[in-house]
Amino acid sequence: MRPVQYVLQPLLSLFQRLRAVTMPEMKHALGTQVDVTVFRKLASLDHLTSYSHRGSFYTLPAIAQFDEQGLWMGRGAWFSKHGTLLDTAATLVRASTTGCHAGELEAWLHVPVKDPLRQLTQAGRIHRSEHTGLYLYTDPSRERRQEQLAARHSLSQVEDPEQQKIRAAIVLFYSLLDEQQRRLFAGLESLQRGHGGDRR
Repeated sequence: MRPVQYVLQPLLSLFQRLRAVTMPEMKHALGTQVDVTVFRKLASLDHLTSYSHRGSFYTLPAIAQFDEQGLWMGRGAWFSKHGTLLDTAATLVRASTTGCHAGELEAWLHVPVKDPLRQLTQAGRIHRSEHTGLYLYTDPSRERRQEQLAARHSLSQVEDPEQQKIRAAIVLFYSLLDEQQRRLFAGLESLQRGHGGDRR
């Protein structure tokens, strides 16, 4: 009987070469046209599915280089160490010191979050309340939620009212754009801010 490593070598080589791969690419590497065959091979590997691109990209945890929020992009597809988009959004909202507006969360995740936030709110996994004319998403537990709201309020006190209005308008505008438009807008904002603009 051939060792498992030998049987999986075409797949492992593909992951090492491309870092993030699609089902057609895996089929080609394995010489099959059957999805089930690929899934059977993947089942023996610890693998991740992208939360963007409708889950059509796959990678290995050993390949992904996650940032401080547990996110990584490979070949334009986004992956999360937290799992699905729903699990990732819930984790980021609960971990945020000030809670999240939809636009802020979209800027982190690089995908639309309106529907995931609605599902999470309905399931009681996060809490939604109105804040400065926008919905603010926070931890479902009362104690943690109050901490986040206090931090958000403290943050808003630092900015003058005019800056608050501009920030709220930008967040609202950003949330209405599709992914390509958001990237273009973020790029223009980065150029306008100059040094440190990408990080900001």
